[in-house]
Amino acid sequence: MSATLYIVPTPIGNLEDITLRAIRVLQETDLILAEDTRNSSFLLKHLNISKPLKSYHQHNEHKILQEILELLNQGKNIALISDAGTPGISDPGFLLVREALQHNITVCTLPGPTALIPALVNSGLPCNEFSFYGFLPQKKGRQTKLKQLALEEKTFVVYESPFRLLKLLEELKTHLGPKRTACVCRELSKLFEENKRGTMDELIAHYKDKTVKGEIVVVVQGNKDQEENEDE
Repeated sequence: MSATLYIVPTPIGNLEDITLRAIRVLQETDLILAEDTRNSSFLLKHLNISKPLKSYHQHNEHKILQEILELLNQGKNIALISDAGTPGISDPGFLLVREALQHNITVCTLPGPTALIPALVNSGLPCNEFSFYGFLPQKKGRQTKLKQLALEEKTFVVYESPFRLLKLLEELKTHLGPKRTACVCRELSKLFEENKRGTMDELIAHYKDKTVKGEIVVVVQGNKDQEENEDE
């Protein structure tokens, strides 16, 4: 009889941002799949949880998929966690969830931390409707995606590496214009959290000579909202 695959969000920074339910599931599960077992070991030690850990990441998810499904079918409850946030959101998880569902295995996704929503709400930009694009393609398809973003009417959100932030802002300026407003959210929930708001020109000037660290979320004003503001 198959057991349950639990998708368990973990803190994006502050270790207090984990739910009581997530802690209980991690305590009771038979196996924890972790994107990086070293990072996850630190979290589990902090929570006083001792459970078997197995690596599950984008480079081995196809290779070990069948093994995981077999364990679930044997009645083993398994929890999937990523390094930070909710698995499946710009992190491994989609493949396993899809295959588990196709094999009639119960999937239970817990609510919890993700960088997307705090950044969106904190940006001050309209969030009744929004689009999320995750990480943009690095090479093939990047220019096509940027042209698509220029026409996006709703507030949109992208993730970016700190090493590529300035390049992204300059590309957005080229395709969206220098006056389009955005909010760059960095180190969310951590001690040195920063939410920098401004036009593309202002943001580029702010980050041009800075060494940027931490995970980055960029929330950008939609094309329709910009046009309405200009009309007013």
